[in-house]
Amino acid sequence: MSDGERTRVAIACQGGGSHTAFTAGVLQGMIGNLPGDVDVVALTGTSGGAICAALAWDGFVRGDPKRAIEKLKSFWDAMGASEPWDQVANQALMSVMGLRDMMVLPEVSPYHLPTWGEEYFRATLNAFFEFEELRRLAKRPGAPMLHIGAVEVLSGHFELFTGEDLSVECLLASAAIPELFRAVAVPGRGVYWDGLFSQNPPIHDLLEHHLDEIWLIQINSSTTARVPSETHEIIDRRNALSGNLSMEQELLFIETLNRAIRNGRLTDPAFNQIRVSRISLDRELGYRSKLDRRPAFLDDMREYGKTKCRWFYKEREAKLQMLRPSHNGPSVMPPVA
Repeated sequence: MSDGERTRVAIACQGGGSHTAFTAGVLQGMIGNLPGDVDVVALTGTSGGAICAALAWDGFVRGDPKRAIEKLKSFWDAMGASEPWDQVANQALMSVMGLRDMMVLPEVSPYHLPTWGEEYFRATLNAFFEFEELRRLAKRPGAPMLHIGAVEVLSGHFELFTGEDLSVECLLASAAIPELFRAVAVPGRGVYWDGLFSQNPPIHDLLEHHLDEIWLIQINSSTTARVPSETHEIIDRRNALSGNLSMEQELLFIETLNRAIRNGRLTDPAFNQIRVSRISLDRELGYRSKLDRRPAFLDDMREYGKTKCRWFYKEREAKLQMLRPSHNGPSVMPPVA
């Protein structure tokens, strides 16, 4: 990327249930203050991150950023347990998960439970997306790409749905946590579980878009302050590590390409160095809160996301200022943060 050229960016959104309200806040901040030289050419996500990415993409593909900002807010407002019956249900789920942490409850298959939660989720998604219109808009020349990750249960194949595939089943498939939801059948494609078991989020497929930067919104913490000793702490850390496994592998692939380019081993002009920046939810909240839909909690996550986005933009601009060409000669932007 040389001075004066536009910067091609992809935004990647990790999954994490209610914690992805943080992702919604980051995206709201990004879209509302997008640098003038940046083109968002792709959005990718898994599970809750896929839903946030799709809501943002809805605005980008229409050239209407305000629509994306408003939808990200209104979706998470709708997901909040605001009605009395829903507040009771949410509290009951939190209590059950607390007992499961202590291993005093047997596992119950979602196939033995009522489907009202899945039906409510489907109805909410249908209310927020005009799927047929979006599939048509995705085919327009120059339209930003959308990638959604899921795993096919029977074959173990990592699936990548695009904007041209977008349907309520695709989003449900990416968010189908096996302990809570039945596997989702996508007509003509297969039967799917949560994309957390595949690519969280899909990253290496973004190379085809000839990117300059990837902005990764990370939900699961890479580090922890101490060795977990209590059962619930061990479960929380295990979930964070397993949720990051595929992400770290895909980032390693990007860094391997960057290193090959820097060392002159890869000279194909189809590839260029890609700078990866992480905007992380750096709070140790625990797995249980990924299912917590208290409106105050979701609002706090979203506001924190906006704050982290402001920090990210300030840090990015400071780095760019330092690395812009000066009278002493040009500087080169490092590929990975």
